[in-house]
Amino acid sequence: MKTVHTVSELRSELQSQREAGARIALVPTMGNLHAGHLALVEEARQKADFVVTSIFVNPLQFGPNEDLDSYPRTLADDQQKLDSRGNDLVFAPSVREVYPHGMEYHTHITVPAITELHCGASRPGHFTGVATVVTLLFNMTHPDVAIFGEKDFQQLAVIRKLTQDLHLPVEIQSAPTYRESDGLAMSSRNNYLSASDRERAVRLYQMLCWARQVILEGRRDYSTISDEATRTLDNEGFHPDYLNIVNSETLEPAALKDPHITILAAAWLGQTRLIDNVSLILDDN
Repeated sequence: MKTVHTVSELRSELQSQREAGARIALVPTMGNLHAGHLALVEEARQKADFVVTSIFVNPLQFGPNEDLDSYPRTLADDQQKLDSRGNDLVFAPSVREVYPHGMEYHTHITVPAITELHCGASRPGHFTGVATVVTLLFNMTHPDVAIFGEKDFQQLAVIRKLTQDLHLPVEIQSAPTYRESDGLAMSSRNNYLSASDRERAVRLYQMLCWARQVILEGRRDYSTISDEATRTLDNEGFHPDYLNIVNSETLEPAALKDPHITILAAAWLGQTRLIDNVSLILDDN
């Protein structure tokens, strides 16, 4: 496995693969890889001949009071993990390589409407940062397929929309959320949790499962279900950002006739912001 740090090196490596007729997959990450990331690489391995994993902590998607400076940079460890899973190439650019003229004057990609909901409401500008860097990575790599995890369901929806709207020739594939044995969604930020908060953190997923179950059992008072789950989390020491029951495609509040439903949640536990989601299909509509 090889690691490159510049766009010119990346394109040179990929050109020979294209000339050989290889199908290329991209797995975008911010590094500090865990088993969930590696599952994306394994998924990519099944869908392409040559797998590129990008490792780039993108400053543009961090707010002024967020954890950019403390976000773990673990390139050497990440390289070992990727090599063991059959990844072919690592692209680990510097901030200057990605934003050569600085971020303030760089062209930004903004996806309207969908980015203003949920995480976008509490993290202004976050999804502009995500959309911009993903578009850049697509342009640098020109992958045939890109793999994203479903843990950040809103991010996945934003990427699908920008790919469609900009007519980008990239197939977007998703992989299910990878979970710890107790159900907690794997995240690089889980390492920030104290021992006591780590034990409590699984309650976020459990409340999502509770909400899904009562809907499957026939309840359709979505606002009340959301309020009940939010109060429970608050009583158990979380600081909920939101717990919203939405149409899985539009991410707008779910209507009674919607057959595909996703329950999205974000909550602070101590200094750590956790996100998770579950989906369901209603067959009575």
